[in-house]
Amino acid sequence: MKESKRRAPRMEDLIPDAEKRQMVLQRLYQGDPLVGDGGIFTDLLQALVNAALEGELDGTMAEGTEAGEGNRRNGHNTKHVKSRVGPLEVHTPRDRQGLHEPKLIGKWDRELSSGMDEIILSMYSHGQSIEDIRRQLQSLYGVEMSSGTISAITDRVYNEIINWQQRTLNSCYAIVYLDAIYYKIREDSKVVTKAVYTVYGVDLDGQRDILGFYLQATEGARYWGLVLEDIKKRGVEDVLFFCVDGLSGFKEVISQVYPMSIIQRCIVHMVRASTRFVSDKDLKAICVDLRKIYNAADRDQAAIALEAFGEKWDKKYKEIRPKWEENWDELMAFIDYSENIRRMIYTTNPVEALHRIMRKVTKTKGAWISEKALIKQLYLSLMHNKKSWSKKAFGWPSIARELKEYFGERFDKYAL
Repeated sequence: MKESKRRAPRMEDLIPDAEKRQMVLQRLYQGDPLVGDGGIFTDLLQALVNAALEGELDGTMAEGTEAGEGNRRNGHNTKHVKSRVGPLEVHTPRDRQGLHEPKLIGKWDRELSSGMDEIILSMYSHGQSIEDIRRQLQSLYGVEMSSGTISAITDRVYNEIINWQQRTLNSCYAIVYLDAIYYKIREDSKVVTKAVYTVYGVDLDGQRDILGFYLQATEGARYWGLVLEDIKKRGVEDVLFFCVDGLSGFKEVISQVYPMSIIQRCIVHMVRASTRFVSDKDLKAICVDLRKIYNAADRDQAAIALEAFGEKWDKKYKEIRPKWEENWDELMAFIDYSENIRRMIYTTNPVEALHRIMRKVTKTKGAWISEKALIKQLYLSLMHNKKSWSKKAFGWPSIARELKEYFGERFDKYAL
């Protein structure tokens, strides 16, 4: 049997009434609201959903015909469903034999939570571009939707982002990791690089959470100061440990906002910086000797290991030891604590793992069309992968007991 090709619906298919199509265009030019009860996009989405439901039944009927079943259409069921753009009147087509099970909106669904808008947001969270989504909707559902309409759907999540970014935070966090990741954005016909500041914390119950991410023109201590002031306004009164990279001025900025916090400079970053210009033949030996410093039992043993490192390598790599001495207090902060706590604070790797999730869905992008487009996709991708970054820290009961021992009343003040 020859397979018939379905033509993708055009505007006329979605809104058959020529007068109504003209009215929609007129309302667009008038600047009428896109969403909400009676909004322009609400009407368009309603037509789109109903067209997609008809297409689903077409598929069921075609399969039945090939199987020799004498099935026929049998009218429609009408119901009202909720969506993020407003209430929709949905007409679900029926078949006489009752074999058809609508997938876009199930028979008992009263919300479009698993419908087209969620499908689009899910695609967007996986790093697909607006154009990618448009093509897939046409391929999977036989529905044509403009890039502008898809963008409008993803824009609806922006209020959710604002609320999330302004939410009240815990009063105290055991550990907060600070790091930045860079993206290219189109701005005034140019491509510029901007920094996304990420604040990733572990609370006193060991629960990991993203406290926020912030877009700025570049990374600098002054901007980090604004970020810290923001989380303080949102309720964070105290942080036991901050884990940071080697950005100049970090210590001073953190101390201004959270003077009691212990600042740990990332050991992994420091080792990378120390070995940047080391020859390949010396790299392994240098790393072994640096490891003796940060794996020492205490500060005194670490200082002895640093001295031994200098005696061995100063002549060839005279710049390495002074850098460690210059940042000694921040590099060795972790060594005053138990092995469990050391493991949690010696590196910013946890926030870098978070950045790998962000890069996974953005690595194919050359440059973003706007800051808003970048923020939307970062937020959606992080929420989609929440299970991977929100897990409770391993072995936390033991760590919590040790923190209580080290910090005493300061810990008890905020612990539940």
